[in-house]
Amino acid sequence: MNSFAPKILLLFSLLFVLVSCKKDDDGASNDPTAENKKALGRSAEDLLNEAPYSNLIIEIAHTPATRPTEQTLSSLEQFLEARLNKPGGVSIVETNIGFPTGSPYTTDEIRDIEDANRTQFTEDGTIAVFVLFIDGQSNNDTDTSVTLGTAYRNTSIVIYQQTLQTLIANNPASSLEVLESTTVQHEFGHLLGLVNILEDDIHDNHEDPSNGRHCVVENCLMYFEANNIQRSVLQRFLQSRSNVPQLDPLCIEDLQAKGGL
Repeated sequence: MNSFAPKILLLFSLLFVLVSCKKDDDGASNDPTAENKKALGRSAEDLLNEAPYSNLIIEIAHTPATRPTEQTLSSLEQFLEARLNKPGGVSIVETNIGFPTGSPYTTDEIRDIEDANRTQFTEDGTIAVFVLFIDGQSNNDTDTSVTLGTAYRNTSIVIYQQTLQTLIANNPASSLEVLESTTVQHEFGHLLGLVNILEDDIHDNHEDPSNGRHCVVENCLMYFEANNIQRSVLQRFLQSRSNVPQLDPLCIEDLQAKGGL
């Protein structure tokens, strides 16, 4: 697969929240959704290991206008099946959420949309992940930069699909499938703890010191050079991108150390 070209930037917004202590996580809760409302990275081992959850269900929530391509969904399944130790398999369900209003969205507003529409939760032997393809933009966008996706809870991702679709519409020779797949797989990597989200990776020396929680290896799925990106650079990125980047060997070894394949 093609590697990330030097000097080409791709923005992924990664939200960090305070990590609660293990004692709090293990306490009794009357909220059946509590297992899906933890800090980013707290379910990395549960997602990677075969126990206590042998199955993974991914809820793809979208509006009628923002459904990802079939190729993107298939590519996501293949990516996860190659890295997660889930003998019960990986399955995808879809939820149509209509048309939320309020774009550009803050992360708090995205949480509210999830809370109002999510139907799949972690229970028994199944861990659930929610991926929202939203018809709108991030409030972090500026005249010169855009946000493509954010991992914001232990099992929650938002993809700003309107932004992706606009970028492709302005660059018709580029592939929406590749842009979608790169974005969602990158953000899923953050759910899996990459890079050094909880500061417990065995290869913490490959975390980018200038752009924390991302890989310093330029051809890795988890790499990006800066948080902000010029829109003109995005055009050059789209024109040069023909394949979804893979995880580099150090990222794979970090996942394997936590129970992955």
